[in-house]
Amino acid sequence: MLRLGRREFDAHEPVIMAIVNRTPDSFYDQGATFRDEPALARVEQAVAEGAAIIDIGGVKAGPGEEVTAEEEARRTVGFVAEVRRRFPDVVISVDTWRHEVGEAVCEAGADLLNDAWGGVDPRLAEVAARYRVGLVCTHAGESEPRTRPHRVAYDDVMADILRVTLGLAERAVALGVPRESVLIDPGHDFGKNTRHSLEATRRLGEMVSTGWPVLVSLSNKDFVGETLDRPVKERVVGTLATTAVSAWLGAQVYRVHEVAETRQVLDMVASIAGHRPPAVARRGLA
Repeated sequence: MLRLGRREFDAHEPVIMAIVNRTPDSFYDQGATFRDEPALARVEQAVAEGAAIIDIGGVKAGPGEEVTAEEEARRTVGFVAEVRRRFPDVVISVDTWRHEVGEAVCEAGADLLNDAWGGVDPRLAEVAARYRVGLVCTHAGESEPRTRPHRVAYDDVMADILRVTLGLAERAVALGVPRESVLIDPGHDFGKNTRHSLEATRRLGEMVSTGWPVLVSLSNKDFVGETLDRPVKERVVGTLATTAVSAWLGAQVYRVHEVAETRQVLDMVASIAGHRPPAVARRGLA
């Protein structure tokens, strides 16, 4: 059982985490949800389309203009509070690596801290423990936040992913984060080249077999673009193909831009796997 905020999710229940970037320079939408009004409209649409988690980020992952902790908090804290007010049952996640921001968003009502940079600030897990919220433990190849990988190498990329994420997860639980609220993430593209991310996807079952719920953040990423030689706006098909493979291998949470399309993919895979009945079953029965 995965427990986040007021929600509980069964082991075979796929969960969609919708991305809402509070940044003026995000790689995907170039700031479409930087202002409050369109960002709240995005939340409403995502929830209507089947997202159970809203992931709010105040700093883009890639290099760019410096964003201080104070500015990151300004972009996220008030928005978290408003989403909490309007959508009391939705799980609110905040994508941050800074404990100061984590503290502020937990005070505002966040349920989950999405640490995409692999514990670079160890105090973030302490915040999650203090507030009894969830934590995403990610493999980032020991990269510094907002840097791109350069000639990174692993003897065995999945072995390193398991070593790091399981270590972070066990540390979080030892600090007091509820075990049922901890997820592990292979960190596609983070500290990895395209071949590493493809191998991490291919071997995702090794993460699933640890018993920790697995989150994947695949949406329109560079490894999809390089694999198919497609620009950012033409990566949806590759993303959905990778989503289907990840679902078949047992990943549970999917951080995405395209909620409705992802919902259909996850429902189809769940039905093929026998975890979900068809929505309609009339063929051959009339």
